[in-house]
Amino acid sequence: MLEIIRQPWPWYVSGTLIALIMALLLFFGKSFGFSSNLRTICTACGAGKKVDFFDFDWKSQHWNLLFLVGSVMGGVISMLFLQTNEPLKLSAATIHDLKNLGIIFDGQINPKQVFSFDFLMSIKGITVLLGGGFLVGFGSRYAGGCTSGHAISGLSNFQTPSLLAVAGFFTGGLIMTHLLMPFIF
Repeated sequence: MLEIIRQPWPWYVSGTLIALIMALLLFFGKSFGFSSNLRTICTACGAGKKVDFFDFDWKSQHWNLLFLVGSVMGGVISMLFLQTNEPLKLSAATIHDLKNLGIIFDGQINPKQVFSFDFLMSIKGITVLLGGGFLVGFGSRYAGGCTSGHAISGLSNFQTPSLLAVAGFFTGGLIMTHLLMPFIF
């Protein structure tokens, strides 16, 4: 059974599961979004006493907090029980592109040159992580949600702002990949 779970699942299995979850959420009048958990956590910790944005009934979002906990637990279970010793299968073109950026592919999902304590403690590492974290946080707040909320929930509800946000996410990703990453690395 573990061997079946360890294999990559075909797109039609995961796509069908996402569609099933979205149908259930629509049926129960809920909308999916991961970044809304940050607002809920801040509210639960008392931020609503100081800032009106955080003044809402956070207990109505307990189902989304359970989704967050389940996601973290799923990642831990995957790391502990589903890892293989096989190197990551990455295309030769991607390996070449990483090499051009000065990043050596080591077979892991996160290259040690970028995801290590040494990189974190460097000026470049701190700048990249703080800048990226700020841009992601600011962007998800400014867009009124994150990629999962807009791309999965918003588009399935035919929301025009979500379509614009998703187009912006993809455009930003292309700009980052082709213009900014070569400059940064």
